[in-house]
Amino acid sequence: MNRKIFLAGTFIGLIAIILGAFAAHGLKPKLSPESMATFETGVRYQMYSAFFLLILGQLPMISFRTKNICFYLTIFGVLLFSGSIYLLATNNLTAFDFRSIALATPLGGTLMIGAWSLLFLRFLKLKIE
Repeated sequence: MNRKIFLAGTFIGLIAIILGAFAAHGLKPKLSPESMATFETGVRYQMYSAFFLLILGQLPMISFRTKNICFYLTIFGVLLFSGSIYLLATNNLTAFDFRSIALATPLGGTLMIGAWSLLFLRFLKLKIE
């Protein structure tokens, strides 16, 4: 399980770095400052999620079940939240109108909040001194 979490965390982080560099060098001349800031928000939250997964994988006091739930909430949260933000920020570069998927962004954010909330509740129940 931890291997899966570590691999996902490093992969999500790798993709965040690649997308951030691509945006800074390739998309900057094509996007408005507002769209660029929106894209960077997607990258930032994707990187936060990568760090979350790497930390989650290191926690021996958290059960397999909790880690697994947090893992899936985070993965689907990143796909929906950051993925929809990338598409919405680059909307003017394609013929497809990605505003039709705008509801994916808050749903993805809610999933990521759910992962953090579940971990918080598990820490709250731990008897750590």
